[in-house]
Amino acid sequence: MSDAPPLCLTVAGSDSGGGAGIQADLKTMLALGVHGMSVVTAVTAQNSLGVRGVWELPAEAVTAQYRAVADDIGVRAVKTGMLSSAALVETVAGLLAATGAPAVVDPVGVSKHGDALLDPSALDAVRGELLPRATVATPNLDEVAQLTGLAVESEDDMRRAADAVLALGPEWALIKGGHLAAHGGEAADLLSDGETQLWLRSPRHDNRHTHGTGCTLAAAIAAGLAKGQDVPQAVTEAKEYVTGAIASGFALGSGIGPVDHAWQWRR
Repeated sequence: MSDAPPLCLTVAGSDSGGGAGIQADLKTMLALGVHGMSVVTAVTAQNSLGVRGVWELPAEAVTAQYRAVADDIGVRAVKTGMLSSAALVETVAGLLAATGAPAVVDPVGVSKHGDALLDPSALDAVRGELLPRATVATPNLDEVAQLTGLAVESEDDMRRAADAVLALGPEWALIKGGHLAAHGGEAADLLSDGETQLWLRSPRHDNRHTHGTGCTLAAAIAAGLAKGQDVPQAVTEAKEYVTGAIASGFALGSGIGPVDHAWQWRR
């Protein structure tokens, strides 16, 4: 009998359209050679056009799922995504503190379609309780503004944003600059721990089908950490994986389609 692959847990919302959330995370983990496990925090009704409804699970259900996995199977890395309320943020922060595994925190605030996924009252809990538990925090520019009040319009602003996010407690901050209008032909992200700064650059692909990009990147980083990679290597390989997935994103339904989590296999 062969040994089990590295174990990686996602704590996030479900996307009925299959492009983001739990579904994207598990596809990413499979593609990158780790065994994905899940804690569902909310059920969403969504498709390529947007989010039609959100039903948050109670904190006790989230705790029971998490403990069922961690106590029996164990985890090598955890990724958190949609945590829509202060109660869930506080619950998951406590679970991470008791686990001891590296954690990738994707502070999801707004969906690809502009739908709010985080109650404003939960922001203080994200800042004060969740981010201090993070090995890597992965905010996009909108989430940077939500968390720190900084408007990012240049690469110098991204450096300041990294410092501001690090001040909230994570070991590393990955500032995702994909929405930075000043660099039309390039998608530049900045990884920093306050001393080391690593710029990750890739061509900007002319493809509107990018649903699930943030979830996929964070899950890919967690997969790398589960395999024993250090943070710079895990983030670098995750960036390469998600760049390929974006390039191969495909139309689905009438709106924005997903990235292609299986792009390596299809090639």
